[in-house]
Amino acid sequence: MNKAEFDFLQNHSERFLEMAFRTDRDERLHNPDAYGKNTGDCGDSIEIFLTVKEERILTVAFVIDGCLNTRACAAMLGDLIEGGTLNRAWKITPDDIAHELETLPEESYHCAELAVGALYQALARYRTLRREPWKKNYMR
Repeated sequence: MNKAEFDFLQNHSERFLEMAFRTDRDERLHNPDAYGKNTGDCGDSIEIFLTVKEERILTVAFVIDGCLNTRACAAMLGDLIEGGTLNRAWKITPDDIAHELETLPEESYHCAELAVGALYQALARYRTLRREPWKKNYMR
């Protein structure tokens, strides 16, 4: 595809660009309440870290090894869940992320699936640790 056919800055929504270049959540949280990691067939990966208090997600942080589409999806996921309840987070879908980003390329939809997969892993581990807190030192 040549430059005349696709100009990254001109062909993406402002919201997509904001999420793709956002870096305020790029960190590893030490001693998070929840952690999940997901790696796609493409080789991109997302590690997500959550802090939770009274069934609300207080902090979302992540480490990305991937493309700008993956970064945009992870950042959008953070916006969608931070401050919300755990029950609401379980309802987030890749379609929600793609819809909010407005211009996620169809061939990069798997990046939204990657982000949601990492979230679901983190939420599942959080449930396990609520039942069996002694496992926290052994999960990673």
